Formats: sequence, structure tokens, C-alpha cells
Amino acid sequence: MGKVTGFMEFARIDEGYAPVDERVKHYKEFVVGLNSQQAKQQGARCMDCGTPFCNNGCPVNNIIPDFNDLVYRADWAAAFHVLDSTNNFPEFTGRICPAPCEAACVLNINNDPVGIKSIEHAIIDRAWEEGWVLPRPASAKTGKKVAVIGSGPAGMAAAQQLARVGHDVTLFEKNDRIGGLLRYGIPDFKLDKSHIDRRAKQLEAEGVTIRTGVLVAGKDGLGKDSKVTNWAKETVSPEQLKAEFDAVLLTGGSEQSRDLPVTGRDLDGIHFAMEFLPQQNKINAGDKLKGQLRADGKHVIVIGGGDTGSDCVGTSNRHGAKSVTQFEVMPMPPEEENKPLVWPYWPIKLRTSSSHEEGAVREFAISTKSFNGDKGKVKSLTTVQVEFKDGKLTEVKGTEKEWPADLVLLAMGFVNPVASVLDAFGVDKDARGNAKATTDFTGGYATNVSKVFAAGDMRRGQSLVVWAIREGRQAARAVDEFLMGESDLPR
Repeated sequence: MGKVTGFMEFARIDEGYAPVDERVKHYKEFVVGLNSQQAKQQGARCMDCGTPFCNNGCPVNNIIPDFNDLVYRADWAAAFHVLDSTNNFPEFTGRICPAPCEAACVLNINNDPVGIKSIEHAIIDRAWEEGWVLPRPASAKTGKKVAVIGSGPAGMAAAQQLARVGHDVTLFEKNDRIGGLLRYGIPDFKLDKSHIDRRAKQLEAEGVTIRTGVLVAGKDGLGKDSKVTNWAKETVSPEQLKAEFDAVLLTGGSEQSRDLPVTGRDLDGIHFAMEFLPQQNKINAGDKLKGQLRADGKHVIVIGGGDTGSDCVGTSNRHGAKSVTQFEVMPMPPEEENKPLVWPYWPIKLRTSSSHEEGAVREFAISTKSFNGDKGKVKSLTTVQVEFKDGKLTEVKGTEKEWPADLVLLAMGFVNPVASVLDAFGVDKDARGNAKATTDFTGGYATNVSKVFAAGDMRRGQSLVVWAIREGRQAARAVDEFLMGESDLPR
């Protein structure tokens, strides 16, 4: 529980950032993590709260009070083993998870929560430095073969868990490198791709076969209307997979971006965020790319106020944009949440990211009415302010405004997985277009198609990395139970 009086003695210490004028010149990580003494002091703040709500606030059920206490006592190796027991990839979550565990921290009721995410970050970085993160290949093989389709965090977690209990696992990825949105969505300055690469080596050492550049789909591929990133060089059909493998687990992402079908949408210069962000990651990896979407010297409008929009802001600033403006259709949230009302749940409050601090104008309660162009290229857009009235958003008369725009990036979230993939397998979909599968203890994650399972964003819809890891782990147990009749994997 840390130090008995630690929460009264010590204030929260947040991780730091490199100065803005330095970090916008490159695409490397710039977070300054806690040193050993700072992490120890944060661990000391963990209370003997009786019911650790942080555990339930964490989707992977990290045993947070235990590793906090172990860091306070400087037993870093034990802290790593506790963290590793519930989370396959703490270096991902320790960098990009929004930390729902901290929202649920009991200390957060009337104080600043324990810096759980920063402690997790410190533990896993120390573990890699000390050589504690090692492959754990199975001691015996089961003779069962499993195909995992999609190599994002859900697919990677599932593949690792299944390989560790002795199954022969093949991890398929349509792009040229594994990682899913971790690789070709999240900018390098938030998550350096070396973290994915060393986990890929660990997976291979544990017996996972990784096949990149392989598209799993029907005869029509991803479909003519798909805007999904795809650098596949070969295609494998669902029929081939079902014939070759004893189980198939679908862990692709929710990749269809939400569109904005207003006047002028067909003008050049209007792109989905997931057309823009992956290209920069490819360039950072040393690849050559013709016709890269660039923001240099342009007035950039980012439509969508979430994390993807923030990533577009940070990348545009690094390109050298003339101006960056971010639109959010919802009203500006309060700077501080009403803790007695919302604790221990995730609060709605104003969140300012490191990318916003690098330079951006943020506009709330604003809706785009039209894109305006000249000679087929976008030059401006027209907006109107909106407000909630009678339970719905309505336009405020007399608030129309025209904004210069040379590049418009649509970052309004994702609506569903690529429909053609699910259709090719014959998997039933829910009302939102996701793969239909429950999370029940018996038969969980199974679809209507024999021996085909689904997990991650493909099943639950657009969500967090930490939820993807949880679903991958739980689906791995379900698949193992299906193949062997029982499973020792944690759920």
C-alpha cells in the first residue's frame, strides 16, 4: 500500500516534456519519465483504501496497489512480474493509455490521483533495461494451429497467450509491418516503433509465425469504397484459413473512418486522418513514398476533437503548417470534472494534449456546412455554431463563418470494421456493423461461424489500446478452451 501517510506527505509528480521548440523539430518520443526516486515517491502515495477501485477502472485488471507498493520498496523486479502477469505490453499502455485507473483512484475523490500510468511506464522501461523481459516459449506443443488475423494490440496479445500454452500460432497482417494502429496510426513521437519491433522479436522467439503483407479477404478484397491502409502483396481466403487451421481469431481494427458528406466533399485536399498519419510513419521508418500528404505552409483544419485529431495537430506542426485549427462539434467541456458526481467513472472534462500545447486553435460547438474550392481544390470551409436544444444539436442563426483551408483532415472516429472481411467469413454483425460475439465465460468471443472467433475493435468497436489487450487475452483463453476443453490462461 506504499507509505501509510504518503498520500498526505507527497504531491503528485507528473511526467515532463521536452520544450516545444525542440520537440516539434523531430518525430522522436519527448516524454521525460519519472526517475527511481520520483517513482518511489509516487508509489508511496498509494493508500490502504480497502477497495482498490483502480483495479476495476483498468480494463486489463492490473494489480495496481501491489506494484505501487513494490516500487515504493524499490523491489523493481517483483513490480515487473506483477505488472507482466496482467498486461502483455505495458510499454504501450504506459505511453498512450488515457489511464482510466487514475480516474478511479480513491485519492482522486478529493485530491490528485496516484500517478499510476507514470509508475507503469517506469517499471516496464526498467524491466527492458535490466533484461527481465524474456521470451517464454511453451514447454510442450499441443499440435493445434491457430490463425490470428490482425496484428494490433489485440492480435499481438492473443497470439502471445496462445503460443505460450503450446499452440502453433500464425499472425497475419495486411500491411508491411505488424502493430496495427500502433504502427500506422499513432505518431512516432507518442510511441516509438522500436517498442513494437522488440515485442515482435519476442513473439517469434515464443513460436509465433508472423506473416506480413497478407490480406485476408474474399475475392473482392477490401471493397472498392474502402479507404483503409493496405500494402498487402498477397491474399488468403477465409476458406483456406478454415481448412488449414483449427481455429481462426479475427482481431482487425475498426477501420472505416466516419465521413462528412457535405457540399464540396469531393474537392482535392480533404482526407481522412488515416490517409495522412500512416504516411508519416512510413517515412519515419525509412520508406520512400510518392506524393506524401504534407501540411507545409498550409492552413490546416482538423475536424474531430479526439486523440486522432490531436495526432493530426502534432504531425501538421512538425510539417511546418501555416496554421492549425481543430474543430469539435460538442460544447467545450469543463476544465475540472464534478468529482462527487462522476467518480470512479471516466469524467468528461477539457483535455489538453501535448500536441495542442505545440500550437493549435481549438473551436468547440462548431459544425461544418460546406467545403469551398477553386479549380477542384479546397480553399476554405464554411461553419456554423451549434447548441443543444430540445435534446439535439441545432444551428445558431447568424454564426456562419468562412475559414481558410488548404488541407482538411477528417478525424471523427471510426464506424465499424471493413465489412467485406466479415462478409467473406460469413460472420454475423451487430447493429453497428461489428463482428457479433459475446464475452460470456462459456463460448465467449465465438462468432456464428464454426471455429471463428472475434475480439478487439473488430468486435467491440473503436476503443482503447488497453481494451484491445484485454480482449486479446480473454479471446485467447476462449480459443484455448475451445481447442483443449479447458484452459489455464487467465481471463
